[in-house]
Amino acid sequence: MSKTAKMSIIVGSASLILGVLITLLILWVSAPSMMMLEDESNYDFDTTIERFEEALDDGGWSVLQIHDMQEVLAGHGHDVDAIKIYELCSSEYSAEILQLDDERIVSPLMPCRVAIYEKSDGNTYIARMNSNLMARPFGGVINDVMQIAADETEVIIDQLIE
Repeated sequence: MSKTAKMSIIVGSASLILGVLITLLILWVSAPSMMMLEDESNYDFDTTIERFEEALDDGGWSVLQIHDMQEVLAGHGHDVDAIKIYELCSSEYSAEILQLDDERIVSPLMPCRVAIYEKSDGNTYIARMNSNLMARPFGGVINDVMQIAADETEVIIDQLIE
């Protein structure tokens, strides 16, 4: 093999390795912002909470639990801005996934969670997992059901941020 051919192989291999490393670094840095969604509400905290709960009820979603983290943490001597975490459920979508043995693996992602909180800038934000992105690798029933549930949740949230 000629010296030029060997150099081409070395440069090509080094370029490939460098490209893979750069891609992994980009994924490592950007993954958290892709996995979680955060939007600023058009309303103050209390109004956002009120409108969110009304929209959930209108959309047929159940609120299984509301965690008032400000209150919980105050009970332990910590002072944080207002934050409530909602555990949401659509019995129709949950049943589609949980009735199938192989799909139950995603049950740790259930129920859907949405957090509404204030930041030090005085504004109210709504955060949730990017369920559309998270569902894709599972494929099949899990992907289909999670996509529909995520889309419905986004319709509810859009009423507060647009």
